[in-house]
Amino acid sequence: MSSASGDRPLLRRRAFLAGTASTALGGALLGRATPARAAAIGSPIGFASVNALGLNGTTGGAGGRTVTPTSADQFLDYIDSKETLIIQVAGTFAITSKQGVRPNKTVIGVGTSGHITGGGLDFYRSSNVIVRNIRFTDAEDDAVNIGQESHHIWIDHNTFSGAVDGSVDIVRASDYVTVSWNHFDHSDKSMLISHSDGASSDVGHLKVTIHHNFFDHSRQRHPRVRFGEPVHVYNNYFLANELYAVASTENAGVLVEGNYFENVPFPLYSASGYADSGPGRAVQRNNIFVGSGTPETSGTVTEPRTYYPYTVDAPASIPASVRAGAGIGAAWGP
Repeated sequence: MSSASGDRPLLRRRAFLAGTASTALGGALLGRATPARAAAIGSPIGFASVNALGLNGTTGGAGGRTVTPTSADQFLDYIDSKETLIIQVAGTFAITSKQGVRPNKTVIGVGTSGHITGGGLDFYRSSNVIVRNIRFTDAEDDAVNIGQESHHIWIDHNTFSGAVDGSVDIVRASDYVTVSWNHFDHSDKSMLISHSDGASSDVGHLKVTIHHNFFDHSRQRHPRVRFGEPVHVYNNYFLANELYAVASTENAGVLVEGNYFENVPFPLYSASGYADSGPGRAVQRNNIFVGSGTPETSGTVTEPRTYYPYTVDAPASIPASVRAGAGIGAAWGP
């Protein structure tokens, strides 16, 4: 596994700049005095905004240099740097495995050109990182893996497709994460929160907000949760999810509110558990179900308002607003 912070050595495979189009773009950037800048970052809603663990919200590379790598190797050097950086991605970088991202970084695509393919980003005891406006395709493992006590991570306005394993996994006692305005485009395993039924050290952690995402014909794990509480799933658009939408297991506490479920046979598992995992707790309120099954609820869940303020959009508005605003290059939400 790649490292992301401290003095733990980064064990990574070298990467390469992919495709003739990317090489041409890299050359163009080398000859440009000032590369096109990415849009303003803004601030997260939800757990990534919370004052905790020594951080007052998630600011990423704010205050640091803005850099634009022209090769995949240079990109990997920047994400492994201990410097506070805003890293602009313009063009396609082909990488392998999962590559470590150290703290205090913003990784942001320029326009619709930012593309990472073949591998993914890994967070190992990392913190204060924003990943925004990137297209992730065909990761050989996870596209984004937030693990090993990482915290204050904001995954926003990205597009995910073709990952062999998870698009965004949040595991191993990570905390204070927001996943917002992303497009999960025909993905298989969209989002896992806690990696196994035996990971009891996750109890008291895995506080995650998931809002305004488009789960577009993605099959499962939107998310699948063990142990975490509260996991707040609100104002998302679930469309034709073949296996299920949300699963709360192993005594996790999940609040599902203000979402729109369309043609989803199993919107929510909880009391019966899922697969080999034991039951969890789930509360659903103010959701719309069209051509979908009946959600399974169980018990009570800690209110997210205990931690942060938020506003729930009318669920009937969610298909239009999320289609228009989720993913790369979209009219960005808040």
